[in-house]
Amino acid sequence: QLPAIFKENKLSILPISRGEYIIGGFETHAKIKYDSVRPTPVPVPNLQTIDYTNLYSESSALLFAYNSGIIADILGGEAVFTVNGRMSSGSFSYWVRNNRLPAGEQHLDVVNAQVEIDAGYESRDALMLCEAKNVAVDELLIRQLYYPYRLWSSKISKPILPVFLVYSNDVFHAFIYRFFDREFYNSLELVEHKAYTFADEDIHLKDVVDIWNSIQCTEEPPITFPQADTFSRIVDILSVLYEKTMTPEEVTLKYDFDARQTSYYISACEYLGLLYRDTNEYGERQYTLSREAKSIMELRYKQKYLALIRKMLERPVFHKAFGVALRSSGVPEKEDVLRWMRRWPDGLNEQVRAIREANKERIMALLVRKIEHRPASSGRYVFPEGCSEAEKLGWVRRWWGE
Repeated sequence: QLPAIFKENKLSILPISRGEYIIGGFETHAKIKYDSVRPTPVPVPNLQTIDYTNLYSESSALLFAYNSGIIADILGGEAVFTVNGRMSSGSFSYWVRNNRLPAGEQHLDVVNAQVEIDAGYESRDALMLCEAKNVAVDELLIRQLYYPYRLWSSKISKPILPVFLVYSNDVFHAFIYRFFDREFYNSLELVEHKAYTFADEDIHLKDVVDIWNSIQCTEEPPITFPQADTFSRIVDILSVLYEKTMTPEEVTLKYDFDARQTSYYISACEYLGLLYRDTNEYGERQYTLSREAKSIMELRYKQKYLALIRKMLERPVFHKAFGVALRSSGVPEKEDVLRWMRRWPDGLNEQVRAIREANKERIMALLVRKIEHRPASSGRYVFPEGCSEAEKLGWVRRWWGE
């Protein structure tokens, strides 16, 4: 995730030694496309120390991939876990695209930059170097594969297999690459996209209809109607927050979102009653999964997704839309959906707005008390000395909008 000033000026950054970096108009990322690849079923390892219902960290996902045979399948034979962690890159040179130079490319020399490898697996024929993510990102930072590739291709004689492994929505996506020109950073080429899953229980339309028929709708929550358009990303957000409470900035960085996207998807989770917002000890906003959400995320594949479907269908607008879709065998018209949204009060309703504003005032008063009782040197939210109560509330209002 690049700072705003980098994005605005189409700049990026590359390490060239330990503690030394170069900034330029480099093309540092590659687009990731999640094509319609039918996942290959894999067995759940018969190991009590591996909980396949809790693969929400990158390390646990990698352990499952290794012990379930996914890594061996990618390598085409038995593999041994041999490499991981931080190490020195050694010395090498390469060319990289730079859109700010007339020639379009720039030559860089690297001397002992820091390299971090999530996992390396050696088979009889190759060494697989793996960069792993536990969310479905849209881009890959090529450096995370290229620097390890250059390091290990100079150390061993076996071919190096760079792999980007993504675990998202109970599916492992393995993007298998090669660098067709060893000296050229942007020579990354996708060889194959494989997918794997341990989810052996299919969800059928009847399962969803049964849920729809059994539901007693709740009221629309006092939250603006969600604008998130990809449900798989909502599941990823829940997966990330299952591990720990996070601030908006941490979610944005983890998911390679921009701040607006983070707000959309967090609001969608909140709309479904799956998370709540509070503040940490420094007065910073943070997001925490609800108890119900944690219980849902610990379920097996089919039960988990049916529980999430239930949370959606409990909302009157979604319940109505699904019923119409069932009867008409098609997607409801936009005008109809807008009419249903107006029928049930949501976060745009005047009465609900008044409730939200009253809650906001109450929370801001609590924040004033928390900031007052915190050491003056801790965190960025500190009142200037001699502030009145009204001035303190004014400061909190200003920070609230950040």
